[in-house]
Amino acid sequence: MNLFQRTAAVFNAAMAPLLKAPVIGGALGKSMAEVSYTGRKSGKEFHLLVAYQLRGDEVVIGVAMPDKKGWWRNFTGDGAPLTIRLDGVQRSGHAVARRADDGAVTVKVALG
Repeated sequence: MNLFQRTAAVFNAAMAPLLKAPVIGGALGKSMAEVSYTGRKSGKEFHLLVAYQLRGDEVVIGVAMPDKKGWWRNFTGDGAPLTIRLDGVQRSGHAVARRADDGAVTVKVALG
């Protein structure tokens, strides 16, 4: 695990409980959510915090610095299932990651 990944893990560990807190969680939950998925290669379950935008029944996650992160690669091609906690409720969905010509990566989640 590189320094960036270790820093992100510490951030996630500190922020995850705040998302579930009554007052703070409501404010943070408008733009941040916890996603859970199973790694394509490892078969392990992962949980991480992401910034998102809700567009109807679709969640759009922009991946900042995608070349330093690997989680989104689990959703390339046909994508894969994941769960996302929105407004305190676990929702299931199907996520597909796409890289634009400029290198930007977006993960779109169709909610079930």
